[in-house]
Amino acid sequence: MRSTSALIQTIGRAARNVNGFVVMYADRMTDAMNAALGETDRRRAKQVAYNEKHGITPQTILKAIKDIAMFRKKEEIKRIDTKRIPKAELQFVIQNLEQQMELASENLEFEKAASLRDEINRIKATVEK
Repeated sequence: MRSTSALIQTIGRAARNVNGFVVMYADRMTDAMNAALGETDRRRAKQVAYNEKHGITPQTILKAIKDIAMFRKKEEIKRIDTKRIPKAELQFVIQNLEQQMELASENLEFEKAASLRDEINRIKATVEK
C-alpha cells in the first residue's frame, strides 16, 4: 500500500517522459489510488491548457550519455596492497570498505560505491586463495 503523495510522486516521475506511463496493480481501488488519479488528472488538464495557450509541444529531455570511463577514473579509489596486510586483518579492511560503500550509496555516489564494491570483491578473492 502506498500513500496518496507517494503515488502522485511515482506518476509524476513517469510523466517526465513523453511516452511514460504508470500501471497500477491492485485487488481493489484504494482511496489513495482514487485521490492520486484525481490529482493527476487535475494537474494534466491544467498543463494541457497551459501548453495550448503558449504553443508548447511536450518533449522528452535529451542529454548526452557521458562516458562511464570518465566517471570511473574520477571515482577510482586507492587499491589496497593485500600482500602487505595479514589475511586476518583483511576482514577488517573489507568491513571498513563495505561501510564506505553503503555510505556512498546513501549519498547517491553510485560510481564511488561501485568502485568500492569492485575493490571489496578483489580483496575477497585474495583472501579466498
